[in-house]
Parts: sequence; C-alpha cells; structure tokens
Amino acid sequence: MTVIVFLSVRFVPGDVIDIMVSEMGVTEDREGAALRLRHEMGLDVPIYVQYGRWVGSAFRGDLGESLWSGRSITKELGAKLPISLELGILAIVTGLIIALPIGIYSAVRQDTGGDYMGRSFAILCISLPSFWLGTMVIVFPSVWWNWTPAMEYISFTSNPAANLVQFIIPGVIMGMVMSGTTMRMTRTMMLEVLRQDYIRTAWSKGLMERVVVTRHALKNALIPVVTIVGLQIPILIGGSAIMETIFVLPGVGRYLVEALGRRDYPILSGINLVMASFVLIINLAVDLVYAYLDPRVQYR
Repeated sequence: MTVIVFLSVRFVPGDVIDIMVSEMGVTEDREGAALRLRHEMGLDVPIYVQYGRWVGSAFRGDLGESLWSGRSITKELGAKLPISLELGILAIVTGLIIALPIGIYSAVRQDTGGDYMGRSFAILCISLPSFWLGTMVIVFPSVWWNWTPAMEYISFTSNPAANLVQFIIPGVIMGMVMSGTTMRMTRTMMLEVLRQDYIRTAWSKGLMERVVVTRHALKNALIPVVTIVGLQIPILIGGSAIMETIFVLPGVGRYLVEALGRRDYPILSGINLVMASFVLIINLAVDLVYAYLDPRVQYR
C-alpha cells in the first residue's frame, strides 16, 4: 500500500520544482535554481531513497512537511480530518435514514404505487451528480431569495448550531446521492428474505407485519447492505473533496485538491496513506459486523 501511494503521486503530470521556479519569477539560470530547490527538498536522490525516508518517517507517525509551506502534514491532517469526518458521518446517517425505510417499504409493498415511486427515487438519486446539486443549491437560492450558504467555516467549538447548519446542506446532498444504491440493495435483499420458508412460517403463525419485517427479515437482509455502505465510505471521502471545495470547508478533501494543484508530493502521499488505512479499518469493521447480523458467521 505504501509503495502504491508513494509512486502514484509521482506519476501526476507536472513537476513541483518547475511550478516553484515559475512562481518565483526566475528569468535567468532557471536550471540552476531548479537544481538548488531539488537538492534542498531532497528530490535529487533516487526514488527508492526518497521512499525509504518517507516510509520510515510515516511509521513513526511523521508524514513529513509541505514542500510549499513547510508545515507539518500530521498536524494539518489532525486539524482537517475532523471536518471531513463530520461531513462524512452526516452524509452516511442521512443516506441510511433515506434508504432503509424506502427500501423496506418498497419490498413489503412490491409492485404497488409506493414501490414504483421508491424505485424511481432511487434511480434519481443515483443519476444526479453531487457537484451539480451542490452548485444548484448555491446558485438558485442566491438568485431567487438572495440567500447563500455560509462561505466561511464555522468551527463546532465556537458555534455548534451554526456549524451544524453549515454542514447540513452538503451532508444531505452527499447522503441523498449515496442512498440510491443502498435503497436498491435493501429492497432486493428484503425481497429475497421475505420469500424464505421461515418468513412464511412466521406469517402463518399470525405474527404482526412489523414483527416479521423488523425482527425476522431485516437483520438477515442487512449483510449485503452493510457491505455496500462499507464500500461507499471511501467514495464519501473522495466525494467530500468536491463538496468541501464548493462549500469552502477546510477539510481533507479540499486540502487534497489544493495539494494536487501544486504537486505537493508529501501531502498527497500522506493523505492517500491515511485514507487507505482508513479504508482497511472500515473493511475490517464490516467483516466483524457480519458476526452480529448472522449467528452462523463465527470468527475463531
């Protein structure tokens, strides 16, 4: 993982040294200035030496410093990661609140008007791009009602209510976009479970519909749904880069976009390493949840 993360950012077109020399306004001896910068930043040594230095520091918890600002990347991520996590958690909660009830209702009321409406809404959520929705939310309210969302970050500690209001719009947009796939998977798995023999037995015993659906069917239908949600979490992290840029939130996604524009290799490598580690942890957590949802799954 560290090798892929380290090498992939080096394949991005453009050289950070060339960008720096251009912004410095050097007109004479550009090659000499580029060589001096490359030596000062340790980029004049072979790639495997750069990798060894970087991975050694990373295992000690030091992700290096920005080539442009010289600031510690670990400290910068420590300040920006809670912002992205808040946005991602809000999006996940919103997506599940939308997807699970509609998916369950569509399965229980198969081929009814409500089912067709739910399926159409799921396709709509999948089809609409989040960046378009975010742009429309900013443009049209400003034209119609002279209102725009807050374009300056408000920290939770300074004003919790204003902070939550600022995150609701991008969080709901991201959650609605991710809910479409979860909705369709919930409906599909609920239909499969509702056709099982033990569900027919529960119906024949005269159990209430709420008991049959929630206690007997839903838990067994959630295993593939949990997998889908786990796979969507990395997408949320990547999608947060778009939402954070549109709504001017100083999170990890926006930090990544800015570093990509400047070819700041240490920042790109550090963020990708943290995100890849986060994905591995989420996948492990998803596997452990299987044992809770299905007693037949045991880890020894």
